[in-house]
Amino acid sequence: MGNIGRKAELFVVYVCLILFALCFIIPFFWLIAESLKAPSELFEVPTKWWPETPQWVNFSLVFTSFPFMLYLKNTIIILIPNIIGSVISNSLIAYGFARLDWKYRDRVFVLVLITMILPFQVTMIPLFLLFQQFNWIGTFLPLIVPSFFGNAFFIFLLRQFLLGIPKELSYSAKIDGANEFQIYWKIIMPLAKPVISTVVIFAFLGTWNDFIGPLIFLSDNKLYTLSLGAQQIMGTYDPKWNILMALGVTMTLPVLILFFLLQKYFIQGVAMSGIKG
Repeated sequence: MGNIGRKAELFVVYVCLILFALCFIIPFFWLIAESLKAPSELFEVPTKWWPETPQWVNFSLVFTSFPFMLYLKNTIIILIPNIIGSVISNSLIAYGFARLDWKYRDRVFVLVLITMILPFQVTMIPLFLLFQQFNWIGTFLPLIVPSFFGNAFFIFLLRQFLLGIPKELSYSAKIDGANEFQIYWKIIMPLAKPVISTVVIFAFLGTWNDFIGPLIFLSDNKLYTLSLGAQQIMGTYDPKWNILMALGVTMTLPVLILFFLLQKYFIQGVAMSGIKG
């Protein structure tokens, strides 16, 4: 009976997981189906789940309807420094909170966590005025430089992971003559690959999908990102919904590829960050 009960329990769990997965898969499937429809099919009643004749030309129109490659280049110019800055700055700060002993460390960490409750809309105007004083408005700098000064969520995630690494490793390295930076770079960082991969994924998503930041700080059409380019398609009197859907699929693919490449490390990073602390 125990074996039968265990199998029944696993069956219920798998059914629930499949139903939960469908909640995420169905919208993406609908997006793909809509991207392959002709404009006349988009608003048909009743809605068809799949077009009679898939319009693959919609994806080629994504590259010709607006300067896709220019916006992609601008997005990558912002994306790469953001990922680098997020990994370097947050890992250094988290190392200080997790591995070094200094006065008021825990109190300062609480202050860092408090900043997580502040939405971007609260700091948006002060940041704009600050960057205006620096003459950075209309450049990529407001979208890149802040990533080199830490992010409360990333600091928390990295700190929790680093707390789980035995301090004996650091003590042994100090006996061998290593300084703090050498311990951080040669011992801690290689061990922190799972949580670093998690930070990379979140930094990628935050920058790739960012709309409000480029909208506020970029004024030249030649500097627009892909998210602003999508708004250009929507902002006309006759929105090209099929092309917009194809653009949505195109912008989703890099996210899916990155997640599947780093899936193993991502799950380890999220799971192990809550073990200690």
